[in-house]
Amino acid sequence: MGGRAQWLLIGVVALAALGLGLWVGERHSRPEPPNGMTPERLYALTFADLEGRPQALGRWHGQVVVLNFWATWCPPCRAEMPEFVRVQQRYGARGFSFVGIALDEPAAVQAFARELGINYPLLIGGAQGATLARSLGSRGALPFSVILDRQGRIVATRLGTLSESELHQLLPPIL
Repeated sequence: MGGRAQWLLIGVVALAALGLGLWVGERHSRPEPPNGMTPERLYALTFADLEGRPQALGRWHGQVVVLNFWATWCPPCRAEMPEFVRVQQRYGARGFSFVGIALDEPAAVQAFARELGINYPLLIGGAQGATLARSLGSRGALPFSVILDRQGRIVATRLGTLSESELHQLLPPIL
């Protein structure tokens, strides 16, 4: 093989390796939905509201949403909810909503919602809610929050409390 042909072969192999490296890098830098939980699958799920009526998560498609998995018996959950009420008041008119998915008994959730004056939707998750939380990345602890953009893509997750100041940083860029 002559010198020119050898350099041409080296160039072709180098370009192919560069292309493959870029393709692999792009595939690994693009976040994959956890456990195959696509926006379509997520928005197809339905939970009962506090009156027992089924509510599809698709009702909030097109909004920025914080799915918050919580329970009345969870002290950190209870502590973060007054901040959520304030954040809902601030951003609700801009296409934002918390959706609380309670892993608790309906009567306890209703009483707590009245006591605290919750201004965003609360749904009863039951076993299906716990399964959803795990499929979105929770390790079984509460509270667990998932922030979705307007297309239903996961922007951030938080195991543990999510503060008002963190939300003021996370929400404006995606609203």
